[in-house]
Amino acid sequence: MSTILHEDVGSGILRRMKEGGFDFASVHPIEFYAIFPDQDRALKATRNFRGESLHAQVTERDEGDWYLQVSKVMHVTPAGIGDFAQDLESVVIPLGGELDGWGVTQQISATSSHE
Repeated sequence: MSTILHEDVGSGILRRMKEGGFDFASVHPIEFYAIFPDQDRALKATRNFRGESLHAQVTERDEGDWYLQVSKVMHVTPAGIGDFAQDLESVVIPLGGELDGWGVTQQISATSSHE
């Protein structure tokens, strides 16, 4: 069973993003995260995520385990996020890792609300 279901993605997060003025019409780099017990397994996972709209990097965490960050440039949709998270999960779980969520940076307009 998938850790991130389409309904989970769309439930409250995307609604709050919409309320905050997020630009869903544009593509954005979406960051997906996973944690591995060692560097070797994290690096093996990166081999599955290479391409024009993909970037993967591995860093050591203070706790001694390893963080995989996969960035994919795409439209922010429940289906797109859910599908990619399932693809990531199918690579991460067999290597002994676990998914650790996703995120996207929202540009805040510099409109002044002070008079």
